[in-house]
Amino acid sequence: MIAKATRPPHFLEWAVNSHDRIRRQQLVVQAEGYLELGMARHALDVLARYGDPETLPDHALYLQGQSLRALGQFHEAVEVLSRAAQGKPDDILIWLALGWCYKRVGRIDLAIESLEEALAVEPRDALIHYNLACYWSLANNKRQALKYLSRAFDLKDHYRSLVAEESDFDAIRSDPAFQSLVRVTV
Repeated sequence: MIAKATRPPHFLEWAVNSHDRIRRQQLVVQAEGYLELGMARHALDVLARYGDPETLPDHALYLQGQSLRALGQFHEAVEVLSRAAQGKPDDILIWLALGWCYKRVGRIDLAIESLEEALAVEPRDALIHYNLACYWSLANNKRQALKYLSRAFDLKDHYRSLVAEESDFDAIRSDPAFQSLVRVTV
């Protein structure tokens, strides 16, 4: 009699888990694609098929938060992005998105805290310094705004060209120190 080859009993469980893992990875990739195309609602719909929202990985939470942000649902985005930041505290994109949303819900203090977290991870990122300058200006702290703006210019001078159109600096725009800092030297 020829013995029949059998698979171990855990093989089926492994195969199902593997299939589920691949399906979830595909959903995340689809959500990324929709978000890149500006189709935030579709990205959210795809992520909803992931399963239990409490089991979303940090990157999927980031995508969900970015989708909510794109749809103007800032309070909901803050909640999701905060969870993503807890899981990936070294991801400056999460901190930047979180700061952006906090600004829109009127929590400049928390927007500043979020960007300070990003700065601790990446102290030489000009965008973080520029956004901190914006937020400190909105908080009516000219000294801090000028400090961060100066550092942003030191790191990437092209941020100087954005200042004229940035309404966040309206509170300090007439200040001589601000005008001196943003003046382009030839």
